[in-house]
Amino acid sequence: MVGVWTIAGELTPVPVLDHLALVAAPVAAALRALPDGNRLAVAEIDAGLADTAEFCAHYGSPLETSANCVIVAGKRGDAVRYAACVVLATTRADVNGVVRRRLDARRASFAPMADAVSLTGMEYGGITPVGLPADWPVLLSPEVAAAPELVIGSGLRGSKLLVPGEVLAKLPGAEVVEGLARPA
Repeated sequence: MVGVWTIAGELTPVPVLDHLALVAAPVAAALRALPDGNRLAVAEIDAGLADTAEFCAHYGSPLETSANCVIVAGKRGDAVRYAACVVLATTRADVNGVVRRRLDARRASFAPMADAVSLTGMEYGGITPVGLPADWPVLLSPEVAAAPELVIGSGLRGSKLLVPGEVLAKLPGAEVVEGLARPA
């Protein structure tokens, strides 16, 4: 069911369910259970070009159709709550305002790299909203949820997922949050 991806640039997208070795283990498990898993594609890339700006420049995929997933840790006293924030690459997540309030935290910041990697089972620079711990909210900007096509991480630096935003909005724990994204 994977159709034509107008945002693929020089990528060669293939049906992800037929190529689960190209994604991190927790992502593969989530994709198998995802009702719309057959709507996603995966494309192998040079792992050294996984960072969004370098990826887009090299592969010709538009920056405005790439979405970044960042893991935020919110703290109140000794309690730490995590959330994933997914915003277009041309914007930034409002961590200290919208996300902090959503997590009911006194302080919120990007989770330390070691924590993000160990808690997600994904590679830094490839973290994706697909396959995150079940008790984490997945906060999506409205622009991400409404996008007909997006490029996101696959859990590994050596590939990217291509996905309709509406599929991300149906992920377990997904919430579309007004004001989540701010101009970069």
